Amino acid sequence: MKLDEKKMIQRCLAGEAQAQRKLYDTYKVPLFRICMRYAQDRSEAEDILQDGFVKIFADLPKYRGSGAFGGWLHRVVVNVALQHIRRRRRLFPAIDLQEVHEQVPSDEDIHSDLNAKALTQLIQQLPPGYRAVFNLYVIEGYSHKEIAEQLGITTSTSKTQLFKAKATLKGLLEKLIVS
Repeated sequence: MKLDEKKMIQRCLAGEAQAQRKLYDTYKVPLFRICMRYAQDRSEAEDILQDGFVKIFADLPKYRGSGAFGGWLHRVVVNVALQHIRRRRRLFPAIDLQEVHEQVPSDEDIHSDLNAKALTQLIQQLPPGYRAVFNLYVIEGYSHKEIAEQLGITTSTSKTQLFKAKATLKGLLEKLIVS
């Protein structure tokens, strides 16, 4: 951990408002990008970011200094976003994977030619359940088992949600290309 980071954390733990503001200003943009991937729109992302910083400051005494501080912040914000999603349980309709008939090639990289902003805008158009699973699997690198545990769903539901997210993104991309 960088010396400046360590001092900033110590000052935040001591309750210094200037240090807390510096931490916020330093990390708000990268953490907001994470929030945007999980949120439906900018307003929801701002809510998640605010809740994320509340959680960060509350849990700061739990940070042990092992691993990158930015990585710890990332995990906290992702967990806050997932809690936000869990509160809206209507996201995961129970659909068996065998009921899905369309096929999307698994080797197709649906976001290879898109810049980050365009990809985020497409991901935001996904239904919340699809969006959560897509982010966790494709972007965060979680397994379907881990996603199921995080979201309180079955592994089959996680796979189905990912499949449908990819199919939806493919459709959105096709519309984008045609128009």
